[in-house]
Amino acid sequence: MASMSLVLIILLSIGFITEASGVIPLGSSLYPASNSSSWLSPSGLFAFGFYQGGGGGGYAVGIWLIGAGEQNMIVVWTARRDEAIQFSGTVLSLTKDGMLLLNIDGEGEKLVADNKEAANSASMLDSGNFVLYNIHGDVIWETFRYPTDTILGGEVLSSGHELVSSLSDTNQSSGRFHLAMQTDGNLVLYPMESDNGPRDAYWGIDTCLSSGVTCNLSLDNRTGCLKLINEEGHSIRNVGNCSSMADRNKTNVIYRASLDSDGVFRLYSHWRDRNGKLKTNFLWAPLANVCQTKSACGFNSFCEIAINRSPCRCLPGFSYLGPNQTSLGCGRNYSEADCEGGKGNEFLFSITKMENLSCDDPAYFQERMTAEECSNTCLEDCYCGAATLSDGYCQKLKLPLRYVKNDSPDPSILFMKVGSKSVSEERNKTHPDNPTTPIGNKLHKNEIVKILLLTIGLMLLLFVTVIVTAFFIYKNRTLRHKRLSRAKDDDGLTKELTLQLFSYKELKRATKNFREELGKGAFGTVYKGTLYRGKKAIAVKKLDKLVEEGRREFCAEMRVIGRTHHKNLVRLLGYCAMDSKRLLVYEYMSNGSLADLLFKSNTLPDWNDRVRIALDVARGILYLHEECEAPIMHCDIKPQNILMDDHWNAKISDFGLAKLLMADQTATLTVVRGTRGYLAPEWEKNTPISVKVDVFSFGVVLLEIICCRKNMYFQTTNPDEVVLSTWAYKCYEARELEKLVLGEQVEKKSLEKMVKVALWCVQEEPVLRPAMKNVVLMLEGVTDVTSPPSTTIAASST
Repeated sequence: MASMSLVLIILLSIGFITEASGVIPLGSSLYPASNSSSWLSPSGLFAFGFYQGGGGGGYAVGIWLIGAGEQNMIVVWTARRDEAIQFSGTVLSLTKDGMLLLNIDGEGEKLVADNKEAANSASMLDSGNFVLYNIHGDVIWETFRYPTDTILGGEVLSSGHELVSSLSDTNQSSGRFHLAMQTDGNLVLYPMESDNGPRDAYWGIDTCLSSGVTCNLSLDNRTGCLKLINEEGHSIRNVGNCSSMADRNKTNVIYRASLDSDGVFRLYSHWRDRNGKLKTNFLWAPLANVCQTKSACGFNSFCEIAINRSPCRCLPGFSYLGPNQTSLGCGRNYSEADCEGGKGNEFLFSITKMENLSCDDPAYFQERMTAEECSNTCLEDCYCGAATLSDGYCQKLKLPLRYVKNDSPDPSILFMKVGSKSVSEERNKTHPDNPTTPIGNKLHKNEIVKILLLTIGLMLLLFVTVIVTAFFIYKNRTLRHKRLSRAKDDDGLTKELTLQLFSYKELKRATKNFREELGKGAFGTVYKGTLYRGKKAIAVKKLDKLVEEGRREFCAEMRVIGRTHHKNLVRLLGYCAMDSKRLLVYEYMSNGSLADLLFKSNTLPDWNDRVRIALDVARGILYLHEECEAPIMHCDIKPQNILMDDHWNAKISDFGLAKLLMADQTATLTVVRGTRGYLAPEWEKNTPISVKVDVFSFGVVLLEIICCRKNMYFQTTNPDEVVLSTWAYKCYEARELEKLVLGEQVEKKSLEKMVKVALWCVQEEPVLRPAMKNVVLMLEGVTDVTSPPSTTIAASST
């Protein structure tokens, strides 16, 4: 009995020592809403475990900052933040196998940490970092590498990563804003679900770094300074203000930089007072108020500084989506009228004029005009939901509006078009019954003569008016019949798409009679043009040859293309479908094609830029294959069809157009669809075609990106180097990959990963090629890349 008591005392002592040291052994578990729901750091300042505040109002797993004896907490990290965890049957375990798993009853096991090596123990550190150690005591995984909306002192936001705000102060699900540490060295705040372009940014730091320098955001745990640092950890510049000396002299100060739920990036410090209570001090924010945040109040609203009330205001004709959700946008509170344009809209809508409001949303129409003209042109246009007038220029906008702002210093005007509550009431108000006044019986004879003459004159005027009105009604009906016939010929395309419909005359004028040719492709010739009096550059593709039933084929493909929207696809702005003429209007890509960058440029892109470009292309193809309403096969992936925008982002063009090509067109294509040098073997074998043909073409393009040379190169003296895919595999087998990059200083693991992915993509058998989703995961480093087979590497058709 005494021996058993001694063993029990020893075990309890070991457990006490383990808990005090902050070491969490294998086999430890946590349960929500229990006494064992979290693991504390040694000082008790941070906790890791279950807290209430996940998506859907349930529990979540995360890290929070607490004060002694306080219920309030500040969440600094969340795992699987968009998944709600229920109370019953849920356990978080550091398993005997060294994995950190969340086991939910009815849903199975879910990874919390994706450590590749088995853990031997874990710790919740006083820095706010939760770490996993291997058997040698090395850190193999830590939360500091995967920030959510916060970085703490000593933590780094790496290049290419971002902070995403929470949905609210009490719900830690992904919110509406993100802070991107871009690969170009810029730190920028954007709304979520945006294109991350200059129009969307509402704060940023342009570091103007030289090419090849990688920039990271760091929070110094001693001084509280936010800094941009390079890969060696050397400071490049400070971001905002550092903490004061009085703040630094406090003991155990915790610094926290958080992208709060309102979209403002703020820097805080925390410490404990003499009573052990947690104190918070605000140090710095780049924005003076929440109204400087773009889309701070959501759709169809604007932000206005207010005291003791929400700053969000709905635009006329709109109401809050929910009584307690004033920052999530506004919805229409009137029935949308089914109008057809023209001057009859005054019975269906009215215009509300709002001073000192402007909108950064893209306009589909811009022209110089007066305020009255601007108001009327929006009223008469069914597509117009609002119009702005600034510096004499009127811009027409479609609903919903996202970037409305209060510009008190700027004399701008916003015209909101609001639907009438009752169309019949409005028409009755506009055409009231005219009261008649009886004529007295005792009128003077001269007065009777005057009345008769006036009556005759009015009757003549009425007769002329009837004749003129009948003429204009006939003319209007004739024009309307032509418009309806044209709309019918377009197979309803105008109503279905939000693309702008151009006339051939407009595009001829925009391109100056198709003067400046940008290039020729498989589908036609591309010309440079401008809209809005030269303010917006466009690229106009004039399709040369169409298949039979060209109009229907064209409209069917336009429906597909018009619904696609991805940052790595060239955006389609509009189209022309008049008679036999078919033209497409795209955004203008100022930096040419990937082919120009790789094969014609005097300065080749460095390795990091090439890796980023490869990922851009892969993500664009993944969107076409798996994320569209219906899968789209491009059938012609090649560097000439990959264009570079102003910021050197890669975007895929000519997607969805393969079906429009004439079957006998052979100028740049074979009898099958695709370009020589990038064709998958199944084209030649006349076997069924799938999206794997695009995977093959991407593999060829990826090798060209790696080596900065064309797939077929006949000027070499070494016959092994003629076909790039064959030569790449020989270099891979011989462990001589450095030959592929001509002595360029490249990180070996990164080079090997890229080559292996490319070799998997160019496998002769389609079934061996990975799906584009797996290609993206391998390039991102999420999935390991195994060695490709040695006998099934296919050379593309020459």
